[in-house]
Amino acid sequence: MTTRVPIKHLFDVSRNMIMPTDFDNEPLFHYSLPAWHEHGNGIIENASDLASGKLLLRGGEVLVSKLNPEKSAVLLAESHEIPTVCSPEFIALVPRKIDRQFAYYFMLSAPLRHQLNASVESVTNSHKRARVDRFLASNVDLPDLATQRQIADFLDRETARIDLLIEKKQRFINVLAQKWAATVTFTLTQGLNPDAPKKDSGVSWIGEIPEHWTVAKLGHIGRSANGINIGGDAFGSGFPFVSYGDVYRNPELPRTVEGLVQSSAEDRARYTLKAGDVLFTRTSEIIDEIGFSSICMEDMPDAVFAGFLIRFRPMKGKLAPSFSKFLFRNERLRAFFSKEMMIVTRASLSQGLLQRMPVVLPPIAEQKEIAQYLQKAEDTFVSVSEKTKTSIDRLKEYRSALITAAVTGQIDVTTYAKSGTPDRRLDAIQEEMGA
Repeated sequence: MTTRVPIKHLFDVSRNMIMPTDFDNEPLFHYSLPAWHEHGNGIIENASDLASGKLLLRGGEVLVSKLNPEKSAVLLAESHEIPTVCSPEFIALVPRKIDRQFAYYFMLSAPLRHQLNASVESVTNSHKRARVDRFLASNVDLPDLATQRQIADFLDRETARIDLLIEKKQRFINVLAQKWAATVTFTLTQGLNPDAPKKDSGVSWIGEIPEHWTVAKLGHIGRSANGINIGGDAFGSGFPFVSYGDVYRNPELPRTVEGLVQSSAEDRARYTLKAGDVLFTRTSEIIDEIGFSSICMEDMPDAVFAGFLIRFRPMKGKLAPSFSKFLFRNERLRAFFSKEMMIVTRASLSQGLLQRMPVVLPPIAEQKEIAQYLQKAEDTFVSVSEKTKTSIDRLKEYRSALITAAVTGQIDVTTYAKSGTPDRRLDAIQEEMGA
């Protein structure tokens, strides 16, 4: 049995705005959208680090994001020993005639997401904001309080099981990524023959290498050059333009790039790209985005590359392109950049630093064998990782469908509570989602 009521009859709305300066430099527990995206919760921050007004909370509120509501940012605010605040991008709902835990799941359900989306006013293409008054005026169907509590108890148990499984799968992906990184580093320094005699490389973070390998500074085996600098009005038409994003996102440069620029014949001769060239990201706001590499696997006629990149062109016979792909994305080389780089206002990789970077050089034939081995291992890693991510996505879809089915009465949780056996429709939902 359900009753149709306006949302505003079920909650009070917390509107107690405060300024961070009211708390000097005190620590605050802060619920924000960035924290929700990263941690799924709030975080402790100093009041002096907060730049704008916040809603002061008592604890117990249901926080519903009015910004881009399709992302389903819903939180339960808890009481803390320190003052608790939230971003005004949340609607802070204080349950009045509704069970608090049920209200949390209710706000995550499809009908309530639809109501929130229906109250949206577009601000930009990427930012949509719901009008609180419209949302609160919406009518919803609500079961009685006893049923609400049964539904909340059921969902607490079932979503906890799903969340645990998601967490295990995510841990598996993380372990897999660590194992893959270790495999790359080990293979690039030890080779494929475990019995090969070893020698000290002379570089502490490289360690021992096979005796017949060499170590050279990058500047001794090739030349580097910065990319083209050209006015913004030259972009959008003309000849191929390799951008910062093309390099940052791709270990191998795409055969066809989307960027176009009105480059001259002189530009195209000076900033050309040939098979075997390595491009490095040169500058960014943060050091973690510096020194990412992308390998040009075949000539790119008429293409030029961005000024935020450095091109390294190895001497003939020094580096196999397939080997370079793994060599320059190795975490130890990236650690070298992080350690040596100076930061002023933007992190910047200089040609001088790049040229000083030591690299291991197996014979070309061995480079190709190592690259072939690593490519096969990478294909396996990517396949397993993607399948696991797909499984996680299905579990999340199943979780959402289960919440909606429970709060709207599509499954009988009272039967489950009495017998321990869920309604058959629960099995149907799980089967449909592939979870």
